[in-house]
Amino acid sequence: MAYSSSSSSRLLLQLQSSSQLMLRLSPFLASSPPSSSSLSFSANCHVSSSAQSTLQQAHQRSSEMVALEYADLNLSYNLDLGHLRIRQHVNPLSASFSVPAQVPDWNQVFADPMLPLMVDIGCGSGRFLMWLAKRTPKKRNFLGLEIRERIVKRAETWAKDLALNNIHFMFANATISFKQLVESYPGPLVLVSILCPDPHFKKRHHKRRVLQKPLVGAIVDNLMPGGQVFVQSDVLQVALDMRNQFDEVEALKHINVSNPAILCDSEGWLLSNPMGIRTEREIHAELEGAKIFRRLYQKQI
Repeated sequence: MAYSSSSSSRLLLQLQSSSQLMLRLSPFLASSPPSSSSLSFSANCHVSSSAQSTLQQAHQRSSEMVALEYADLNLSYNLDLGHLRIRQHVNPLSASFSVPAQVPDWNQVFADPMLPLMVDIGCGSGRFLMWLAKRTPKKRNFLGLEIRERIVKRAETWAKDLALNNIHFMFANATISFKQLVESYPGPLVLVSILCPDPHFKKRHHKRRVLQKPLVGAIVDNLMPGGQVFVQSDVLQVALDMRNQFDEVEALKHINVSNPAILCDSEGWLLSNPMGIRTEREIHAELEGAKIFRRLYQKQI
């Protein structure tokens, strides 16, 4: 069957969306470890059985890579959290996400609430943060904000199993709740990350993207001098959107301005991940040969 260029483009977007969906949901739909070949998958697009088979194979490879990257966490995947139905993209402008998250008692969620804080906006499964928290138990606290409540419940269970007392996960719409949460935290905010956020490709849905001007302002206002903002995406348009918003902030400078030893390509994107661990989406994208567009900003002293 011959496809027109527009039909091919639509199919490519469907495949990309389906692939992203399978990666983001794989740890939560399966009752066994990510390396399991079993998969329950459905999407609101019509993709041929051969295309679905290809996507499943890609999912299997990326799941194995994710499991390998986070192997030392030794997480349990046999958690009884009931039926998990997780949407790839949710609408943060929906009334159901308009209620601010309740500010926790920081003395209850962290062993030492005065430690410097890192906030990961859109933390997903939380494995990225748990890996970092495990390596800095008495040096930094970690707060993961995620708009999909069921994912948060699993992350909380994992963190409890690991006996980590420097990490906390919250079901929260960051655009609504970030400001009041970080303003209530007694210690300094030293790092904010937004890593491969939901792209919301359609132009009319760009207002749903997590990074909007009010959130940029809240991040910059609450970040301590010398604090950093790390953003990345495998979607160039999303990366450019985040870059343009942070580039406009006079108080922020890209890290290579203050530290020329940190290398960037000719277009100003970081050549490597400065965090020491890749996110799940990052692993999948690089496995497929995609480029990750990264920027690291520092607040001027």
